[in-house]
Amino acid sequence: MTAKSNSSRGRQNPSVKKEKKGNTTNKKPYSKQTSKSSKDKNYRLHPQKLKNYKKNSSSTSKSNVDSDEIRLNKYIANAGICSRREADTFIKSGSATVNGKIITEMGYKVTLDDEVRFDGTLISPETKRYVLMNKPKNYITTMNDERGRKTVMELIHNAAKERIYPVGRLDRLTTGLLLFTNDGELAKKLTHPKHQVKKLYHVNLDKKLSMRDLQKISENFVLDGKMVFVDKISYIENKPKNEIGIEIHSGRNRIVRKVFEHFGYNVTRLDRVVFAGLTKKNLSRGHWRHLTQQEINNLKMI
Repeated sequence: MTAKSNSSRGRQNPSVKKEKKGNTTNKKPYSKQTSKSSKDKNYRLHPQKLKNYKKNSSSTSKSNVDSDEIRLNKYIANAGICSRREADTFIKSGSATVNGKIITEMGYKVTLDDEVRFDGTLISPETKRYVLMNKPKNYITTMNDERGRKTVMELIHNAAKERIYPVGRLDRLTTGLLLFTNDGELAKKLTHPKHQVKKLYHVNLDKKLSMRDLQKISENFVLDGKMVFVDKISYIENKPKNEIGIEIHSGRNRIVRKVFEHFGYNVTRLDRVVFAGLTKKNLSRGHWRHLTQQEINNLKMI
């Protein structure tokens, strides 16, 4: 009985082994598929799976990169200095600094909060915009007004996607040329007294200006404890003697009105007709236009 039992058990073993082998194969389909894919050079993912894979890979890589960072060469190129390839050459030569430190490393990244300078000049990756407006009366030169008065920003709100600012100020009643830009270096240059940027005004007075007072104004005189320098002043040709042309480079607040008030005259109308070589030609009141490249170049040469 014992021998028979052992013989029977022995005859069953091969079938049991085969069954286990078959079950093992069925239970591990991924092992077999992986083996096939690794050996089959023609194996390709399903197009939809491939699309999803690329999408997921892309989103993963983006999430690992700070979206505020930008390569230094691109930053310089976006500032309008030169091309990226040229920027690499300038970076190698030590022309660029970040937060006061000279950077010569290729691929160096910066953020919008970093102070980036090129040959000592502060730059920005934003496209530079230069907008000239013929300001109408009753608009104040400010970004916003808590009293709800009309501001010049309402007139140029769609002039540029970049945030641009007025260069200098014109009071509410003064009309004429007003420049807007996001070029901080140029704005600073145009408003600094040492550059003596010329501004020409057409002035209407409440009475005729005497020749004697015109002569006094043309000479240097003290106003509110400070010397005033008037570059040119004259009667306007073929106009009444109460219409005056005055050229001045001072940036003091309401300086033109104060000059005439000092000599006993009230300004009834004040219009800025020339600013830093720019004129109102073909620019109607309340309208604006972008500067030409030549006009921009001229301003930067001041």
